[in-house]
Amino acid sequence: MANQNVVIPEPPMGMPKPSAVPATASSLFPPPRSGAAASSAAAMKKKYIAQQLEVGAGFGGRINAWVDSMRASSPTHARAAASALASADESDTWTLRYPSALKMFDEIIAASKGKQIVMFLDYDGTLSPIVDEPDDAVMSEAMRAAVKGIASYFPTAIVTGRCLDKVWNFVQLAELYYAGSHGMDIKGPTNARKHSKASTKTKAKTKSVLFQPASEFLPMIQEVYKVLKEETKSIQGAKVENNKFCASVHFRKVDEKKWSALAEQVRTVMKEYPKLKLTQGRKVLEIRPTIKWDKGKALEFLLESLGFADCNDILPVYIGDDRTDEDAFKVLRERGQGFGILVSEQPKETNASYTLQEPKEASIATSSSSSP
Repeated sequence: MANQNVVIPEPPMGMPKPSAVPATASSLFPPPRSGAAASSAAAMKKKYIAQQLEVGAGFGGRINAWVDSMRASSPTHARAAASALASADESDTWTLRYPSALKMFDEIIAASKGKQIVMFLDYDGTLSPIVDEPDDAVMSEAMRAAVKGIASYFPTAIVTGRCLDKVWNFVQLAELYYAGSHGMDIKGPTNARKHSKASTKTKAKTKSVLFQPASEFLPMIQEVYKVLKEETKSIQGAKVENNKFCASVHFRKVDEKKWSALAEQVRTVMKEYPKLKLTQGRKVLEIRPTIKWDKGKALEFLLESLGFADCNDILPVYIGDDRTDEDAFKVLRERGQGFGILVSEQPKETNASYTLQEPKEASIATSSSSSP
C-alpha cells in the first residue's frame, strides 16, 4: 500500500464527523484531477478500508489497528519488515523506480533549464536527523549554510509538522517561508523577495504572509494538549508536544508493550473532541483539525502567493521523509510539474520521483542546487 498520510480510524462518536473547510481554503484549489493518480488513490483507499474491516469492529479492533499503525511507523520495524520481505531483486526494482536524486542530478538540472525552481523542505528527518528527544532535533551548521545558499537563488519554504515558532528557533533564516503545523500556520520572509512573479501589491503582502486556515480550532488544540499531557503521564517515555495547530504524542521512547495503553489513553481523550482527527507520522500520533488542509495544500497556497499558480515555467521541488509529505508529493505528480524527493533508508511506496538516503544527502543536494 502506498505510503500515504493515512488517517487512523477513530471510534464511533455517536455523531457524523464534521467537515469544517474554511471558505478561503476551499476556494483556492480546484477539485482533484482525474486519471491514473486518482484511480490509484481510490484503489488504495478501498484496500485500506477493507483492511480496517478485517481488523474487526468495536473498540478492541480499533486499538489493534492503531497499534499496528504505530508499529509500522517505527523505523526499526520498518527496516526489519523491509529486510524480511524485500529480496535483492525487489530492492533493485525500487531503486530503478525511484532513483537517487544525487545520481540523477544532471537530469534534474536539465529539466530545470529555463524554469524558476521553487524549493520546499520538510524539517525533521530531512534537514535534521530523527532523534529520541524532539527538542534536540537541531540542524547542523552545514545544513543551515546549504539552505541559506539555496534560498539566495530560489524561493524556499520549510513545510513541517512543527509549530512555526519552534522550527524558526531551529532554522533562524529570515529569508525563508515557513509553513508550520502541517501548513496550518504560514508566514513569509521578513526581507524583500526577488524571485516572486506576484504583483507589487501582492509582494507587499507576501513579505509578511500569515495564513491560518484552522485558527478557529486553536483554543481546542490548546485544551487537548493539556489534557493529553496530563493523561499520558503514566506512560514512561511518552511526550506530548504543543505544535499550536497540532498536538503531537511522541512514542519513540515508549516501550512497545505500552503502546496499547498509550493508544487507549489517546482514544479516550479523542472521543471528547469529534472535530479533531488522529493522523500518524514517524513514531508520533498527531491530533489535528478535521479541515481539508495538509502539506500539499500549503505547497499550492505558497505557489499562489508567489504568483506561480498558473505558470508553466516553474519547477517546484519538495524534499521530505514522512507520510505527511506524501500529500505534497502527490500534488506535484497531479500537477505534472516539478517532483518530490523522498528521504528514506528503505524501500517503500511513494508519490515522490527520486530518493535520498539520509539528511546528509539532502544537504549535498541542496548545496549542489544552489551552485551558480
